[in-house]
Amino acid sequence: MLEIKKITTKGGQVSLVTISNRSGASAVLSSLGAGIVAINVPDREGCLADVVLGYADANDYVDDGHCAGKVPGRYANRIARGRFEIDGKEYTLAINNGPNALHGGPTGFQNRLWDIESAEGDTVVFVYHSADGEEGYPGNLTVRATYRWTDDSALCLELRAETDAPTVLNLTNHVYLNLGGHDCGTVLDHILRLNASRYLPTDDTLIPTGDFAAVAGTPMDFTEPKALGCDLHADFPALVYGKGYDNCWVIDGEHGALRLAAVLSEPRSGRTLIVETDQPGVQVYTGNWLSDTPVNKSGGRYDDYSGVAIECQDFPDAPNRPEFPSARLNPGETYLRHIHFRFCAGDAIPQ
Repeated sequence: MLEIKKITTKGGQVSLVTISNRSGASAVLSSLGAGIVAINVPDREGCLADVVLGYADANDYVDDGHCAGKVPGRYANRIARGRFEIDGKEYTLAINNGPNALHGGPTGFQNRLWDIESAEGDTVVFVYHSADGEEGYPGNLTVRATYRWTDDSALCLELRAETDAPTVLNLTNHVYLNLGGHDCGTVLDHILRLNASRYLPTDDTLIPTGDFAAVAGTPMDFTEPKALGCDLHADFPALVYGKGYDNCWVIDGEHGALRLAAVLSEPRSGRTLIVETDQPGVQVYTGNWLSDTPVNKSGGRYDDYSGVAIECQDFPDAPNRPEFPSARLNPGETYLRHIHFRFCAGDAIPQ
């Protein structure tokens, strides 16, 4: 079942789309930033809870620096010094994260109103037309974010785009999750497993050095399930730079094929999230700076580490790193990426 309601915010009229499945679990999506506002899923006892961090006031999603639940772009994550070249021409972006460009700039896709192209049954399609030169990026770009909420509580996201001039593109979703419930404290007891034997070391501004480092023997190793808080404050460069995890792992397996990226579970509720993607990397951000977020959906405040973002994407700063998979999109090509978030609990968890 799909329902649409419209609300007026300081950024304009926003459409909220609620999709409910046969079990009563639901996902709430927003035309502001093609965002995820809520996901209500059962625990091992069948009790529903909203596991998505968010705000009490819809206006707080407008120009939200934390990018809560939204699709950032044109380039999710960081581009060093806000500069890149295409065919010998340099392009300059806004600097909005230390010395670097982050998430497409201050008015990136996450802060734009998308149109609803279609909404029926279990699926909604958001579309946004980004003009040539918007936030410094070349080419007129049309991007679609298609969400489908299934009867087995999987939120499947397809990201598709076309351009009329060479450009760079990196799209993901930046939802913050707490599987105990959005207002249930920190996620440091959540258990994470990553299908990733390598990660991307960075400098102290979180720009990749270009190396591919083995996780074995480091706090970056989640090849076996481990609590997020286990090594969070270890004296290790990647963790010191970001005050916790804010790093990109290289997903094992064939780039371009849908495969396991991450499994996240919360012991008390029994909820588990399984993330699959055809993207090459997964950025894990443990909400290291969430304590300055606005009043939350329960009327309280989030603390640092109250949520974790598992962002499947191309690699940070790929436009400046020829050793990374290319993030270039040319006319006549179609950018196509998939991210599946599948929620389960108790006996429903696959072994």
